Amino acid sequence: MYDRLITPRLLNALRDTPVVLIQGARQTGKSTLSQRIADSGFAAEYFTLDDLPTLASAKNDPVGFLSGLRGRNVILDEIQRAPELFVTIKAEVDRHRRPGRFLLTGSANAMLLPRLSESLTGRIELITLWPLAQTEIGATGSHFVETAFAGDFPIRKLEADRGDTLRRALIGGFPEALQRRSEERRGDWFESYVATLLQRDVRDLANIQGLSDLPLLLALIAARATGPLNVSDLSRSARIPIVTLNRYLTLLQATYLIHLIQPWSSNLSSRLVKAPKMLMTDTGVMGHLNQTSLKRILSVPTMAGPLIENFVGMELIKLASWSRLRPQVLHFRTHDHREVDFVLQSRVGKVVGVEVKAAGTVDGADFKGLEALAAAAGDAFAGGIVLYTGDTVLPFGPRRFAVPVSALWL
Repeated sequence: MYDRLITPRLLNALRDTPVVLIQGARQTGKSTLSQRIADSGFAAEYFTLDDLPTLASAKNDPVGFLSGLRGRNVILDEIQRAPELFVTIKAEVDRHRRPGRFLLTGSANAMLLPRLSESLTGRIELITLWPLAQTEIGATGSHFVETAFAGDFPIRKLEADRGDTLRRALIGGFPEALQRRSEERRGDWFESYVATLLQRDVRDLANIQGLSDLPLLLALIAARATGPLNVSDLSRSARIPIVTLNRYLTLLQATYLIHLIQPWSSNLSSRLVKAPKMLMTDTGVMGHLNQTSLKRILSVPTMAGPLIENFVGMELIKLASWSRLRPQVLHFRTHDHREVDFVLQSRVGKVVGVEVKAAGTVDGADFKGLEALAAAAGDAFAGGIVLYTGDTVLPFGPRRFAVPVSALWL
């Protein structure tokens, strides 16, 4: 059992918000987390819409289903399977508004499915539960985000090993995959996971059966992960019309198979590339789709770069989700190819650049993109970091540091 570091934020939301939705990919632990919350003192009745009789009742008579629960706190698991409930939930909340009335979980991103979110605007708080972060897996704790904005990493050696970082990335963060003791067994799990998700959840959301192009499209995305999204190029490679491709991309985002990172912009935004950056939500799935093994990646070093960059990007997103600073995770790229892999922007507008390098050494040239970001951000620039696979935190000028990737979980 893993302690989820988003839990304090979830409990705070239940104390002052009528409806709280835990959203995230299947198998990230949403059901387990919601039941643990109930066991820890949040008194609520639990129902899952994966149970067919419960689903039939909720869809056929949403008013009657919820009226029978009036006066109690309710946990509704996999709410996206019965969107008919949202209007009724709104009516129940408006009739008697109190904190923690409904705790919902869903394997679809409500922000990308308007029917699931519009009716509850102003009444709901959305909390995303990502696959496990490395600091949750090891129960180590991490203050990387806060230290990055403070701009003061102490010089020290960390326990770091490039092979260990690659192994962590290839295993990913799904609890079930972590239980598999061999690459072969994890590969079987990833294969079943992707197939089930495409055959069930994506088709349920699309409400059509003809989605045979999706496995090829997902494989193409995995091969291009960490690159900018070029819809025209992807359309040609997948032989899918652009209109259809955009719909498929929305479905893949809605089911948390892929994640798009938006570009950071400033007053100089006209000089910046505005395409989002594509990430796979889990690098275990990414490695499986790319047919990447630890042995293969160690023998072909060029394969490591995109995997480690995607791994770092998702770790930053996870850490940001429970950080008190709650920064956005963005990216920076100019038309003359100066770029920073990830940009953390706090709610007050402070900016930290994070460049990722798969090598075990760093030199001044690795900070060129960070200097371009510093110039664009001006006084908002709080620091620049090159994350690398070495073992020592090293200064490279004021608020510039080379930091081992393992600092994300140590």
